[in-house]
Amino acid sequence: MQGKRDQALLAVLIGCGLRRTEAALLRCEQIQLREGRWVLVDLVGKGQQLRSVAMPSWCKAALDCWTAAAALTAGRLFRPIDKAGRVAGPALSAPAVYAVVRRYAQQLRWTIAPHDLRRTHAKLAFGGGARLEQIQLSLGHVSVRTTERYLGVEQDWTDAPCDHLGLWLGT
Repeated sequence: MQGKRDQALLAVLIGCGLRRTEAALLRCEQIQLREGRWVLVDLVGKGQQLRSVAMPSWCKAALDCWTAAAALTAGRLFRPIDKAGRVAGPALSAPAVYAVVRRYAQQLRWTIAPHDLRRTHAKLAFGGGARLEQIQLSLGHVSVRTTERYLGVEQDWTDAPCDHLGLWLGT
């Protein structure tokens, strides 16, 4: 039971780029089908900003496995598990989310925190061809500069945007 919950939690953190507090506050009702794809709707982020985030199919599959095993249909999505493997409380806290990530990271001999999974989400999306402004919206960044810092993006003079305009003015 705990493994299913933890897999779903890790999937949401990396697959959707959520902050640990956002994952802790996530409710079953926020998983909705929009325009043919699964979305986490009405996430409350920093500064009480509201956003919705698309979810990859593998993330939805992990969530379905967890919610079926825990018989969850409403309320907080991620909940504590007791030693007998039963759901044992109304909600997992943000520090508990941190502890889950740290526990698995230590098993792998990695030093990572939940926010590292958020940055990984952004870097993988960018490397896969996602547009910078879409990553910014997905992460809930007010400033594109914050997103650029996550990605380590710097101006590339050898492959500048103007090289891809497809225009030529004869002289």
